[in-house]
Formats: sequence, structure tokens, C-alpha cells
Amino acid sequence: MVNVARLLLSLTFLFSGVVKLIDPRGTQYKIEDYGAAFGMAAFLPDGMPLTLSCTLAVTEFLVGIYLLYGIRRRMAASLALCFMLVMTPLTLYLAIANPVTDCGCFGDALVLTNWQTFQKNVVLLACSIIVLRYNSLILRFVTRRNQWMVALYSLVFACIFMAYNLWQLPVIDFRPYHVGADVRQAWQDDRHNSGQFVTTFILEKDGIQKEFTLENYPDSTWTFVDSHTVQHQTAKQSGVGDLLIQDAQSGEDITEQILNDTTYNFLLVAPYLEKADDGVMGELLSLYDYSQENGYGFYCLTSSSEQAIENWKEMTGAEYPFCLADAVVLKTIVRSNPGLILLHDGKIVGKWASAALPEPAELNILSTQNVNSQSRRIAGILGWYILPLLVFLLIDAVSVARNKKKHSKK
Repeated sequence: MVNVARLLLSLTFLFSGVVKLIDPRGTQYKIEDYGAAFGMAAFLPDGMPLTLSCTLAVTEFLVGIYLLYGIRRRMAASLALCFMLVMTPLTLYLAIANPVTDCGCFGDALVLTNWQTFQKNVVLLACSIIVLRYNSLILRFVTRRNQWMVALYSLVFACIFMAYNLWQLPVIDFRPYHVGADVRQAWQDDRHNSGQFVTTFILEKDGIQKEFTLENYPDSTWTFVDSHTVQHQTAKQSGVGDLLIQDAQSGEDITEQILNDTTYNFLLVAPYLEKADDGVMGELLSLYDYSQENGYGFYCLTSSSEQAIENWKEMTGAEYPFCLADAVVLKTIVRSNPGLILLHDGKIVGKWASAALPEPAELNILSTQNVNSQSRRIAGILGWYILPLLVFLLIDAVSVARNKKKHSKK
């Protein structure tokens, strides 16, 4: 019973920790959402949400590793119990009051409702109590003498892996704007399937006109007059339908124009221009010149004010057109400020962080990023963790065998 509970806790903490290591920015945004929901946003310093996100990711990952290998048993079980003692009542409040729709435990990889999260936490709380109470019964896969190797290496790996995902982009993109995604198709499906656009029928009876939908269409005694489609905001299925791109000068909705363009379009995504990395202005201007020479579109998407846009133009010499979009959507599109994506016929064929913008001379539109390169990158990172870990386990096994041999001789 103890080891079944230990395994369940371990896998849950590992999954949660790995997801947060892959996308620390996503956890940062969720913490900011919590701060806004509880009226604490003004008390959080600028770097605090990201610091909490990184600390939480590393801690959950280490707790999962410790429980999996049976090392630092009391400490790992105590940390797991502390987590659950905090999260269980918190998620109960979230389920009742619903200040945020998703607790963010597993990021965008697995979205649970608040009630599902609370039920999960009740089970994990019971498991953590059992594991802490009988932690001495946890089976060890690494001896006490050599457990420091696994513990230290896991900590170093977690920090380096998280830093890579912060500096570049998440190695696994769980959001609907990943490389290879057809934004146009998802955008259209989301708008219709979520009920964002509803057809309204205008009918007349006894000189009185009323509006009806298909759900409440009346009997045949009413006379048809007209019909039209109206916008009806409801919860989105994938979040892509929230995408609305407006020209900053005219206010015109150009979302369909960009998504339905069969050529290439560069989208410079900068949720907040006042906080964007202005050290890449030279690369951006080179990419803009490249797009102009080849007849490709180039747009800057931001949620900043008109004054912030003017300041950016003056500071960087930007001549590309600016468009307005929702900040939450822009932060979902790319975890970088600014970040760059390349669209072709509504599909995302390239995606870069500000630290890895492509050089125009090296940019080959027809051989940009693809899903296979991402898979190879994931396999390489897993190899960097698993292979050295196997070496540590081999060293531990040899050490145990030698000790047994000496003991048998005595």
C-alpha cells in the first residue's frame, strides 16, 4: 500500500514538475492570474511570479524523483504532504468560488476543471499521509550511501533544462499555436463550434417582429422576415478563436486577411512593447527588409498603447505595420517578448524566441522548423538525463555487489 501510494505521488509530481520545467512562463502567467484574482497583483514585484514558477517547478520535479528512487524518503514525503495540505483547501475554494477557471497544476498539457483538481488532490493528500507515516517501508532503488549522486544530478539537470526553455522556447509546445498547427482551420472551427457566431431569425406574427434562434424556433404561424449572424461570446474550446487582429491605425479586423493569405507572413509578437527586448532591433529590421524584398507580409502584434507603439517606432526605427491583439492570446502564441512566428497559408511553419531569431541570409522558407526536429530535440534532452542516471545506478549496483562480497568473505 505504501509503495503504490508512493508511485502515484511520484508520477503526479514528476508530470507536474516536468510540465512546469518545460513551460515556466506559463506557470508565471498562472501565478499572475492568481494574484489578480485574489487582489494581490500590486504586492507582487515584477520578478516574483517567475521566481515562484521556477522554484515550484524544480521542487516538484525533485520530490517526484526522490519518491521514485526511494531516496531522501522522509524529506520527500514531508514536502509532498506540505504541498497537498496547501493545495487541497485552495482547490476546494477554487471549485466553489471559481476565481480562475483552471488551477494550472499541469499547465497546458492537461487541463482539469477545478472540481476534478480538488478530487485529485484529496486522493494525493491521503497518499502523502500514508507515505509519510510509513516512509521507512518505501523500497529504495539507490542506496543511502550513493543517493547524493542522483539528487545532485537531478537538481543540476532541472535547473539547466528550465533555463534552456526560458532562454529559447518550450521544447514541447502544448498550446494550439505550435509549429505545424493550422491556425486558420482551428480558428474557424473554434468560432463556430463554441457558438461564437449564432444565426438569428427575424419572424413576424400579428404585426410584431421578434428574433429567434434554431434552439427556440417557433411554430409555422410565424412569418419569416429576415436572418442574420450575430456574435455571441461563449467559452472557447481551444483558445484559438480568441485571436482577433486589428489594424492599429484603422481598427479594421484583419484576422481573416492574414490567416487566409496563401503566401508567407511574419508575425512579430510583443505583448508589451514597453517590456520587450529592444536588443534585437537590428535583426528585426533585417527580417523586415527580407520580407519586403520577397513580397511577404510582416506585422507586429501587440496589446500596448498607442504611445508605447510610437515610442517603439522612435527607438527602433520600425517601419512595419502594427496591429492590436489581446495580451493573453499573444502570450499564449509564443513565450517570448518579442517572439516571431512565420505563417504560410494559415499554418505555423516557423517559431523563434528573441534570443534565436533567424538570419535573413540563412533563412530558407521552404525548410523551416518542423515537428520532427522537435522530436529529436526532446529525445536528446531525455538522453542527457537518462544516460548519466543509468551510469549512477550502475555505480551504485557495483558498490552494493562489492559490499556483499566483502561481507560474505568476513
